[in-house]
Amino acid sequence: MEEKKLDINSIIGFVLIFGILIFMFYQNQPTPEELEAQKAEQEQVEAATKKAEEETENAPINQSQPVNLQDSTAVANYKSAVGAFGFTQASDGTTTLENEVLYLEVSNKGGQIVEAKMKNFVTYDSVPVYLVKDGNANFALNFSTNDNRVLSTADLYFEPSLTKNGDNQVLSLKAKVANNQFLEYRYEMKPNDYLVDFTVRSQGLNGVINSTRPIELNWDLKGIRHNKSVQYGNRYTRLTYNHDDGKISKLSESSDLDEETEEDIKWLSYRQHFFSSILATDNHFKTAQLSSKNLVEEESKEVHFTKAYSTKAPLELQGGELSQNMHWYYGPTDVKVLDDYKELGIVESIPFGWGIFGWINRYIFTPFFGFLSSFLPFGIAIILMTIVVRLALSPVTYKSYLSQAKMKVLKPEITEINEKYKDNAMKKQQETMKLYNKAGVSPMSGCIPALLQLPIFYALFMFFPTSFSLRQKSFLWAEDLSSYDTIFELPFTIPFYGDHVSLFPILASVAIFFYMMMTTGQSMQMQQQPGMPNMKFIMYLSPIMMLFFFNNYASGLSLYYFISNLITIFIMLAIKNYILDEDKIHAQIQENKKKPKKENKFQRKMREMMEQAEEQKKSGRR
Repeated sequence: MEEKKLDINSIIGFVLIFGILIFMFYQNQPTPEELEAQKAEQEQVEAATKKAEEETENAPINQSQPVNLQDSTAVANYKSAVGAFGFTQASDGTTTLENEVLYLEVSNKGGQIVEAKMKNFVTYDSVPVYLVKDGNANFALNFSTNDNRVLSTADLYFEPSLTKNGDNQVLSLKAKVANNQFLEYRYEMKPNDYLVDFTVRSQGLNGVINSTRPIELNWDLKGIRHNKSVQYGNRYTRLTYNHDDGKISKLSESSDLDEETEEDIKWLSYRQHFFSSILATDNHFKTAQLSSKNLVEEESKEVHFTKAYSTKAPLELQGGELSQNMHWYYGPTDVKVLDDYKELGIVESIPFGWGIFGWINRYIFTPFFGFLSSFLPFGIAIILMTIVVRLALSPVTYKSYLSQAKMKVLKPEITEINEKYKDNAMKKQQETMKLYNKAGVSPMSGCIPALLQLPIFYALFMFFPTSFSLRQKSFLWAEDLSSYDTIFELPFTIPFYGDHVSLFPILASVAIFFYMMMTTGQSMQMQQQPGMPNMKFIMYLSPIMMLFFFNNYASGLSLYYFISNLITIFIMLAIKNYILDEDKIHAQIQENKKKPKKENKFQRKMREMMEQAEEQKKSGRR
């Protein structure tokens, strides 16, 4: 490396520049006569300004045009222009609120948050996580003046005052008419907390604000991309809101534009998958116009914004004044964090799933996985949880395999019925049902265990993509268990598949293929029966669908299905080779045939319907 030193030429240059600056300074010094003239001119300007301000204070509000502070001329003459509204000018700038987890910048113009940064998290490409930045959000109150014009707080300049309330930071911003007449935004930030108390109130403005019309709250935000796969992240990027009666609703995640008008809203969540911007109120918004627009057309590394959210809600005045206690939450969509705010109920903004599926996800899988991951690596915790789940479901697996074994034993007799009545589908079906009834076998008994597993399947399907604890946790070749793993980058994009190859979905697809070979073998032998689907086609289609569908999904989910299918295969092999005896099953079926079998109402009804159909068919032939 070349050593940096000051040579003689540099010294000469600096001396010359310094000399020139001194010469220019003394050349530009005003003479005593010029100083006296400037002083007299300044006194004249101050006298004229004082007179104009006195006239403005006593003038009625009768301007014909509203103030537009974004216009350069209006800004230059701000004092005289806003005199009609009574608000005084304040300096531009921002004020910082900061604790251990959250960094906020609040602008004097509009009094709104213009930057919200998570201090302990980064995006997939190691950039700090911002929820508000570079003008992607806007919060404003629009109100009518007494002469029926509309003024937006986005155009007002607030005077900031930063104080302490114990350990809390308090930022008060006031748009003033006078010292005792103002509109105030008050932010209070607690230590190590993502929730910021937010109060909006007015004092002495009943002479400016038209109290016959509600003040309209406008909150707009464009979600910033945080995920490696923007389309995958967009599946869990939603506008969610809580009604005053506790009902949780959300706008569509897939439509280009979804708009709703709702009533009695307690909080609004602009969720950006693993992070959320939430506005909650101590009372409720009586009505709110909500909209969500999808900004992503296709998967691309150039995408910056994912969705555009908007809310318009009227705020009622009390005695001509405004008073609204609210709360801003900028933080992770993490059950451990959001559960601390039980009084607000914002933990319900997490998409656990609906009904019993969400209940299983929240109260079984989430705490159980939290316990395992507290002392195990996250990948090992997934494997151990999978083993426990599959062992818990092994009785269901046993019932399913037992049903298949019974059907296999009846296979020769079913084949005989099919050959005997091959030209009479109705009679074939009748005789098959009689055989099932005598043998004590139900063809639906293999489907019921599978249906019982659906709540578990769906709950886990929602758990892995939305579990914040998996975010940016690695295992083997997967860098992030909450996103897809990559073993090879493709130089092109395959529709519905992507521009990369993930290994965990491949392993899961292979495992499910072998599992389906074991479970659908008997079904394929019986597929010649009317109404039976082509099981061979399904056996090949399912793994291919999983391969394509899960290539962009959370690798933790693919890891679960891979391990789950492996364990299921081993359980079924154990049941087949060590638990079930086909000779005993055959002997039991033969015993069941000898016993008189009483029909239940459903079986009797089905038999009567089939007999009636057979009679109608015979009558038609005559």
